[in-house]
Amino acid sequence: MARNLTGKTVAVLATDGFEQVELTEPVKALRDAGATVHVVAPKSGQIQGWNHHDKGDMVTVDAALDQADATRYDALMLPGGVINPDALRLEPKAIAFIQSFVQTGKPIAAICHGPWTLIDAGGVQGRKVTSWPSLKTDLTNAGADWVDEAVVTDRGLVTSRKPDDLTAFCPKMIEEFAEGRHLGHRHAAE
Repeated sequence: MARNLTGKTVAVLATDGFEQVELTEPVKALRDAGATVHVVAPKSGQIQGWNHHDKGDMVTVDAALDQADATRYDALMLPGGVINPDALRLEPKAIAFIQSFVQTGKPIAAICHGPWTLIDAGGVQGRKVTSWPSLKTDLTNAGADWVDEAVVTDRGLVTSRKPDDLTAFCPKMIEEFAEGRHLGHRHAAE
């Protein structure tokens, strides 16, 4: 991949229970494209990854959510895993962090269960999205147009269904992050 993200800083918001490959592969792709990547979490230290139903590796947190300033990031990536977004939805600071990206039109990429947090942050209404199939009703009820496709892009929002979609997700994420802000969607999020 081209190094077209040089000079951009990307936040990856996650907590314990993230699907490991849905964090590690996008982070690798972003770094390979020249981005500076910070894993942001509600706690400092490390967070626990999962490989489906089994514990995976620990990942080092670069910035605790209490000290993370959304204005210093150019884009946001939300990995899945069932536990990770479900826990983040209960963190008011996590939702406020995501809302900052939604409200300013900064690009966001979310995979698998990652779009769950976008519901609480007002980021899916009027948007075409995909996700893990079990989120279809939640996303539709929140005003999204849910489709079953490997990768969906809608005005700076990139979504995918599962780890098997990473080969489609990562290049689209990089493309949207390189484009930057998409202010045209703000009316749909408000």
